[in-house]
Amino acid sequence: MADTTSPLRLLDASAALAALHDLRAKQPVKYSAFYSSQLGGIVTDPALMVLPFDDHIVHRGHGIFDTAGLVNGRLYDLDAHLDRFLRSAEHSRLRLPGTRDQMREIIIRTTAASGRRDGAIRYWISSGPGSLELSPAAGAEPGFFVMVFPGLVYPERWYSEGLRVMTTSYPIKPSLYATTKSTNYLPNVLMQMEAKEQGFDNGVFLDAAGHVGESSNMNVAFVTADGILRHPRFDHILSGCTSHRALDLAPALQARGLIAGIEVSDISRDQAHAAREMLLLGSSVKVAPIVAWDDQPIGNGRPGPVARALLALLEEDMRTGDRLTDVPYREA
Repeated sequence: MADTTSPLRLLDASAALAALHDLRAKQPVKYSAFYSSQLGGIVTDPALMVLPFDDHIVHRGHGIFDTAGLVNGRLYDLDAHLDRFLRSAEHSRLRLPGTRDQMREIIIRTTAASGRRDGAIRYWISSGPGSLELSPAAGAEPGFFVMVFPGLVYPERWYSEGLRVMTTSYPIKPSLYATTKSTNYLPNVLMQMEAKEQGFDNGVFLDAAGHVGESSNMNVAFVTADGILRHPRFDHILSGCTSHRALDLAPALQARGLIAGIEVSDISRDQAHAAREMLLLGSSVKVAPIVAWDDQPIGNGRPGPVARALLALLEEDMRTGDRLTDVPYREA
């Protein structure tokens, strides 16, 4: 923060840009490319990956986002993520900045411009700048932004030893907000902060009826005592693309005798605690085993065979499946 005992500098454009470069020098990031509809193109300098402060995505949280994986130079499950993106825009009453095909093409070409072949692509729609009021400013153009970055990385011990989670004290979002992937993640942030402060890896929401919801930015699923792979219903939690894909792939585990069936249904806390296995599912974490909840072991307290097998299926699907989109790097 500036020294308030001396006069504050009035910055011109060159001084402001220099300050933005200084900020990135102090806090290095590995963002490879950024598309902004407000700039009308792509930048690769992280100091230029900015948007107006009065954009309502910033000061009111009126915006949505989604993320797709980048594996060996191909985008994984982009269309499923885009479908959810459009549903979130509709729930949020956001005008689209273009057609679905136009946004899809911008995502692909921004990825190409980045040169990155592994990582993640995150994209946003904002309601636009122009005022500090609650409602979008009159005449504001919706913003569309795409970021290419290395992706989130989790500790290796999450997979080799498993995670420990707690029941959060924070309430789950109402269904409309939980099923919309908006930029308002305050409950999720508070839950994760609470868990880390108490020595856990993450938290889990319960709904008002005591049914299992989701984790901070991931879904959860269970292998019940009778071998059923059970996932909470999606009407009160985010409809995780990774969860849906894992459920699509799971019949292969049934054929191998690792599970007895697959269900999407309510799960009480007691049923969850009695499960053989508990799984964490998400586009970045993929599949990770949870071995303890509220200091009570899940199963034998060690990573189980279903978590390992489902992770292997998902990783193979990300390399060779039918949901991969080629990126035209040579055309960037």
